[in-house]
Amino acid sequence: AERRFRMASLASVLPQPVQVYQGEAEADFRQTLPSLKRAIPPYGQRKGWVPRNQADFQDGGAFPEIHVAQYPLGMGQKKSAGGASTALALQLDSQGRVKYDAIVRQGQTKDKVIFSKFEDLLPKHLKEGDSDLAKPTEEELEETTEKTRQALEDIVRAKVTAALPTQAAEKQAPAQYIRYTPSEQGVAFNSGAKQRVIRMVEGQVDPMEPPKFKTNTKIPRGPPSPPAPVMHSPTRKPTVKEQQDWKIPPCISNWKNPKGYTIPLDKRLAADGRGLQDPHINDGFAKLAEALFIADRKVFGPFFI
Repeated sequence: AERRFRMASLASVLPQPVQVYQGEAEADFRQTLPSLKRAIPPYGQRKGWVPRNQADFQDGGAFPEIHVAQYPLGMGQKKSAGGASTALALQLDSQGRVKYDAIVRQGQTKDKVIFSKFEDLLPKHLKEGDSDLAKPTEEELEETTEKTRQALEDIVRAKVTAALPTQAAEKQAPAQYIRYTPSEQGVAFNSGAKQRVIRMVEGQVDPMEPPKFKTNTKIPRGPPSPPAPVMHSPTRKPTVKEQQDWKIPPCISNWKNPKGYTIPLDKRLAADGRGLQDPHINDGFAKLAEALFIADRKVFGPFFI
């Protein structure tokens, strides 16, 4: 009686059990439940039956009499690597329409201007309360000023450092320890070690050593933001008259003829430009001739012939 009292008091102190032991009756009931495994037809009676999932193989191999692509245990099936797909996710704008320009903007910087819609060809009418006309805030001005100052300081520091005759040796980075496992394992490889530890140290650079590579070569700038597209009419072939109008005659010199060509006189005169000039005689020649004639009449008289 004393033992029973102690067991009852101990059971009242202990917490309730989390898991309950299954009795024989419950185990028999579970054994009577129908099996959830799919029934595979026997060999020779599998006409029209196709394995759909891994449970149809039952941890076995493929069925050679079923002529479809089968991948038991996932063997031979191409697994799509996560993040390796080049497909773009479907994006919508504020009005719920599909953003097809995401294909053009893929791989470009966010600040690059890309014209990909018909609205980009139309003039934009700005109103007085438009957000595009709003001035930047004080925080934006300070942030832009700080970025500009930092960029200018970096450029000036690089110029000053390059102009110095001697440079102090740069401080070396701390050593790095890398552990790796060789692909070839065995006693004959890597002195029998399964893993190796590499100590990587940055090499000392001589500050007086001349540069090994040319750094003053000018690299062409990248392409800027493309301009707005201009609508052109389709190209057409020039007519014979247009080709003749655009034909430029060769230049003929009166001083040099290195090829020794025989040039006709009409071409010479046309190249000289004499035919284009309008001959003009000064009136002084007529006045001089008349004055001389009158002087002779006065000196020799009217009988002068």
